[in-house]
Amino acid sequence: MRKILKYGYIKLDRLYLRLDKELLRRTRNLRWIPKFHDRRGGKVSYGEWCHVVGIFQTLLYIHLNQKANNHILDIGCGTGLLAIASEPFIGDSGKYIGIDVSKEDISFCKKHYLEDNFSFIHLNVYNQTYASKQNTNKMKWDISNESMDMVAALSVFTHFNEDDAIFYFREIDRVLKPGGKAIITFFLLNDTYYQTLQNKSNTRSKYHNTRQDAWIFDQPCSKSNHWLHPQWVKQPEDAIGVAPVGIESLQQGTRLFLTETYEGNWKEVPGIFFQDILVFQKR
Repeated sequence: MRKILKYGYIKLDRLYLRLDKELLRRTRNLRWIPKFHDRRGGKVSYGEWCHVVGIFQTLLYIHLNQKANNHILDIGCGTGLLAIASEPFIGDSGKYIGIDVSKEDISFCKKHYLEDNFSFIHLNVYNQTYASKQNTNKMKWDISNESMDMVAALSVFTHFNEDDAIFYFREIDRVLKPGGKAIITFFLLNDTYYQTLQNKSNTRSKYHNTRQDAWIFDQPCSKSNHWLHPQWVKQPEDAIGVAPVGIESLQQGTRLFLTETYEGNWKEVPGIFFQDILVFQKR
């Protein structure tokens, strides 16, 4: 029965998207939302894509130093959720660049997002969860130094081990202009996390549709013990949390400093998004 319902949903989704694009009035960039099979990255529901696009479009507006003609780099762009959120801030002379380790996702994005100032780059590097057969050498991005107004990374550092996190955080520092900002999501294992830990049960969360105790990060996966993963993962990079001292270590040797923290509702507290959102600025 579930397979039949899913098949019906996919068919209805195609028809709905076609009609919905004709009905859009106030949010033109939502016309880019892909069909069901191309909505990936942990979110497949059309409604959830719209919701998360809105969250990050708002955050971009709040934290961009200028509201138009921005140069925005999206790390782990997937099939373009943040490309949609970024479009209103690109203008005529700005640009959006999406980078991902998935060849399939980059190929889709190149065919789907046809704006002249959108571009997508496949990064042929290893990630244990998403690209286990690719180059194990770390690779700098093909992005000029100090050329970006904003770098965004949605559910990317939650799949980085400590070494990768340090390397790519320094890449963010390298490509950001002075005064530029980075919006990055984490599972931040801070005081709020530990205060709510004892109340987590095996019941469904009141904020999201997964079990509360799925998000207990108690297995160290780094030499420093500041990066941890839950017991259920097949490999650590499936879900990685970072202690505040780990966030501090990321900033060492860079000109990035933390300016804002938005708590995520994965901790069983109200939040604007599931994961924690941290905002950094470059001196």
